[in-house]
Amino acid sequence: MKTYRTAEVANIVGLHPNTIRRYEEWELIPIPPRAENGYRVFTDYHIETIKIAQVAFQIEVLQSGLRLTMVEMVKAVARYDFEEAQSLLDRYLELVDQEIADAHDVINVAEELLAGKTEDEPLLLTRSEAAEYLGVTSEALRNWERNGLLTIKRSKNNYRTYDNEDIKRLKIIRTLRSAKYSLAAILRMLNAIDQEKQDTIKTLLNPTDPDDSIITACDNLIDSLEKAKSNARELKTQVVEMQERFFN
Repeated sequence: MKTYRTAEVANIVGLHPNTIRRYEEWELIPIPPRAENGYRVFTDYHIETIKIAQVAFQIEVLQSGLRLTMVEMVKAVARYDFEEAQSLLDRYLELVDQEIADAHDVINVAEELLAGKTEDEPLLLTRSEAAEYLGVTSEALRNWERNGLLTIKRSKNNYRTYDNEDIKRLKIIRTLRSAKYSLAAILRMLNAIDQEKQDTIKTLLNPTDPDDSIITACDNLIDSLEKAKSNARELKTQVVEMQERFFN
């Protein structure tokens, strides 16, 4: 069996030797044995696991635990648990599909806000209920409020309550954060919706500055998610091939 030293592995996969050591610390590759001189001894399995990780982390999507799911998938491969790795990839694909659906929904939500539609069943949620409904943390809601992205009303007992319009606004914030837009950029987009309607919906959703376009933001996010989905499907094949190559 061919073996490699850290520098050789780094050269093969195109990473710095320190990154290879970090992968070991983070349990993203099997712990390599040591030679008599103390040097790490890597095998082809280590190299293939690193390649799996490189594809897994190529698209940075943080929402809905997507990043964490990929981390756990790579760790499963590192400990030779191929069944768990495939299960996590299936879960990842489900989450990505939901994120894509949410991004499409945000465009409809923005149009409803601009049109002043209030046809939905009335909602009145607490902060924890709103966080669960949106799939975010309560701390995220606090942070968005502190940064002026929305102002929440309080009930008679002084608890924050979230109604339909708040939830629609939060859906936009959540998706734009998934697309890595800054809070300042999101605030600009929301301000365009809050202003009295002086332009058409199309103009407000697609302003001259592309950085202020909700549709552009959603399109970019959807493109990233579609790439992430393609990568996950590729990884499912790679995991099968690794199992067959090294254990059959």
